[in-house]
Amino acid sequence: MSFSDLGVAKWLCEALNSMKIYTPTAIQKACIPKVLKGHDCIGGAKTGSGKTIAFASPILTKWSEDPYGIYGLVLTPTRELALQIAEQFAALGATMNIKVCVIVGGDDIVKQALELQRRPHIVIATPGRLADHILNSGEDTICGLRRVKYLVLDEADRLLSNSFGSDLERCFGVLPKPENRQTLLFTATITDAVRSLKEKPVPEGKLPVFVNEVDTVENIAIPSTLSIKYLFVPSYVKEAYLHNLLTLPEYEKTTTIIFVNRTHTAELLRRMLRKLDFRVASLHSEMPQSERVNSLHRFKANAARILIATDVASRGLDIPDVNLVVNYDIPADPDDFIHRVGRTARAGRKGDSISIVAEKDVNRILAIEERINKKMEKMEDVTDNKVIKKSLKETSVAKREAMMDMDKDGFGEKRRTNKMKRQDASKKPNKKRKTES
Repeated sequence: MSFSDLGVAKWLCEALNSMKIYTPTAIQKACIPKVLKGHDCIGGAKTGSGKTIAFASPILTKWSEDPYGIYGLVLTPTRELALQIAEQFAALGATMNIKVCVIVGGDDIVKQALELQRRPHIVIATPGRLADHILNSGEDTICGLRRVKYLVLDEADRLLSNSFGSDLERCFGVLPKPENRQTLLFTATITDAVRSLKEKPVPEGKLPVFVNEVDTVENIAIPSTLSIKYLFVPSYVKEAYLHNLLTLPEYEKTTTIIFVNRTHTAELLRRMLRKLDFRVASLHSEMPQSERVNSLHRFKANAARILIATDVASRGLDIPDVNLVVNYDIPADPDDFIHRVGRTARAGRKGDSISIVAEKDVNRILAIEERINKKMEKMEDVTDNKVIKKSLKETSVAKREAMMDMDKDGFGEKRRTNKMKRQDASKKPNKKRKTES
C-alpha cells in the first residue's frame, strides 16, 4: 500500500518519496483515510512510529485544496517537539511554499505576534505561550485562530493532564467550536482522559470519533534487548554514585541520557559534571531557547556525550542512538519511566537502563516493576568502597562549587518572577470577545 492509495495528494506523495518515505506505517494506514473523510481521530502509537506524518499528510492534502489563513494548529507540550514538528511540516510543504509558525516560550513574543498577524498556514505552539498571546497580544494577532480547520494535540496524554488545564482552556476559547473543526489527538499513551473523549456526544452532522491504538505504552513490553538495573544509595550522596557509574569502563565512552525530575537538579548536575571534565549538555525549561536548541544539536553531533534532561526529552524527540539511560530521579508515573528508557534499545539494538534509588523511592520502583511486569536487577559494579575511594571527595567539592555558582548567577529567579506574573494574569477577568454589529 502506498500513500497515494490512502488518498494523500500527489504533490505530497512526491515530497515523501524525496524524503525516502515510501510505505505508510500502521498508524498512518489507519488514521490518514479517516482524517481525510472528516473524522475526529485519537491515534495511539509508540515513539518513532510516524505519528507526525499520520496527521500532517491529511492536513496538508486538504490545505492544498483550499489554502487559507491559519489552517491548522498543533499543540504540543515541549518547545523541542514543537520545533521538530515544524521542521517536518516545512519539509513536507516546501514545494507548495507553506508558511509554518512556531509559538513557544523563550522566543521574542513581539516577533511571534507579528508572525501570527501574517496568518501562517500552520501554527505549532506550546499551550502556555499561545495562551499568553491570547491574553495579551490583541485581537489582530489571534483572530486568524478563529477559523482553524484542524486542531492537533500531540502527546495528548501530557496536554490533558492538570498542568496544562488552564492554558488549554484559554486556547480552546478562541478556536471554532468542535463541530466546526476536526480534532486529532495523537499520543504514545492513551490514558483514561484521552479515551473518555470518545464517549462525548457527537454533534449533529459530525462523523464519529475514530480511535486506533498501535503498540501504545499500554500494550508494549519492555524490549528484551534492554537491561534494567538499579543502584540503591543514600540520598545525600547520589552524585557520588552517579560519578562512579559514569566512570565505569563500560560507560566512560557511551552516549548517555540522565533523567531528573527538577530543573534545579538538571542545572546542578550539568555544572558539577562539567567541573569533573565530562562532556555534558542539559535540556530543561529554565534554559533560554537558543541554549536548548544548541544542547540538543551538541548531543546529536556527539560533541556532548551526556545529556541531562527533565522529561522534556523523554517523548517524541528524534534523539540519536543512546547506549545508557540513567534515572537519577525516579518518576512518579510508571509510564514516564517507560518513555524515558525508550530512548535506548531501539530498533532491536541493545541498551542499558540504570535507576538510582534512594530511601523514599522504593514504592515508585515497586509500581514501575508492576507496570512493566519485570523485576529490576541489582547493579553490582558500583560499590560503597569504590564510591568512597574514587568519587566521594571530588564530587562533594564539585557539587559545592556548582551550588555557589548557581547562587551567584541567580538561577531560578526568572522562573519565580514568571510564576508570579502568571498568577497575577490569571486573576484578571477575561476580555470579552468583540462582535461585529
